[in-house]
Amino acid sequence: MSVEKTTMADAWIRGVVEAIHSAPNQTVLYLAGGASQALGWLMSVPGASNTVLEAVVPYSRMSFIQLLGKIPSQHCSQQSAEEMALLAYNRGLKLSSPGYPVVGVGFTGSLASSRPKIGDHRFYLSTRTSDRLSVSIVTLSKGLRTREQEDTVSSHLLLKAIANACKVQAASVSHLTESDMSDEHETHFSEDQELEQLIDGKICFKVYPFSSETYTSTAERKIILSGSFNPLHDGHVKLLEVATSICGNGYPCFEISAVNADKPPLSVSQIKDRIKQFEKAGKTVIISNQPYFYKKAELFPGSAFVIGADTVARLINPKYYDGDYGKMLEILDGCKRIGCTFLVGGRNVDGVFKVLEDFDIPETLKDMFVSIPADRFRIDVSSTELRKRTGL
Repeated sequence: MSVEKTTMADAWIRGVVEAIHSAPNQTVLYLAGGASQALGWLMSVPGASNTVLEAVVPYSRMSFIQLLGKIPSQHCSQQSAEEMALLAYNRGLKLSSPGYPVVGVGFTGSLASSRPKIGDHRFYLSTRTSDRLSVSIVTLSKGLRTREQEDTVSSHLLLKAIANACKVQAASVSHLTESDMSDEHETHFSEDQELEQLIDGKICFKVYPFSSETYTSTAERKIILSGSFNPLHDGHVKLLEVATSICGNGYPCFEISAVNADKPPLSVSQIKDRIKQFEKAGKTVIISNQPYFYKKAELFPGSAFVIGADTVARLINPKYYDGDYGKMLEILDGCKRIGCTFLVGGRNVDGVFKVLEDFDIPETLKDMFVSIPADRFRIDVSSTELRKRTGL
């Protein structure tokens, strides 16, 4: 490549990467078999910490199998690239700062190697966002480029795909020749389809950032009030406000599990009806598919969960752990190890108002639980009682 073309390529790369870094999107990349230079380009331009949450190169066969959780029918295939992008997207949801859009990137390639290849030199790349799946399939002309040159081409196209997923402009520069073949297509998802995917377990949660307040990206810890919110009432809002003031730095949000432990899952229409309450109130809500707190802790590591005394009674009762006290300790200690805490508000339990201090918390777990003083928050009404009063 001439010096002039190299300079133009470098300027294009820097311009695209700067545009990606200026976008709010946060990205996880899973790359196997090519596009390695794209990582260097993303990391070498200032602002990479705004964009890149994690990058993994599952290059060996066993690494690839462990990433997918199965033996793929073909390592280098459209299906593998799409599955990698979905895994990266779900990983990004768990790692991202609250309220920031996530991009999952999957790439798998079979490029030129030290030995001649019988099959095509080809690669598949896919990006997944909340509402879109994009796929590019490229077959390169055999013998036209060195391995490094094929990696450069795949890196250019990966960078363009990330820019497209971030909805930033990337100048239209062709990196392919007439003898190369490429195909691109996109699938768009409606909100109903996203929620169906969540109920089915394909995506782990969906954030509705309705909050009118602004929080810095350093407020990575979520302060989560989980419940059915049928309906949402002032007590819920006040409880989360008080808990947030006690926690200090953090991103307050409500959370509803679409999947219940002992009931059928919520329907899409039921979920959307509940979401409307939070939109009207201007409060962020997360829809997940995990009804158990130890599973919520895995989804939201490092979070502070706001709970009532009635929930504490269940959390520390071996009855809910197959009657095994040791199992209860092990599960709750797992929540503790990933930085989760519980802020406990007073609540009626079997007709008696109780606070955290009324419970015998195991010694090893005591520092996980923080009391919300009754003089700062006390409300005895529940959503169930409200429904009875209003005849819902």
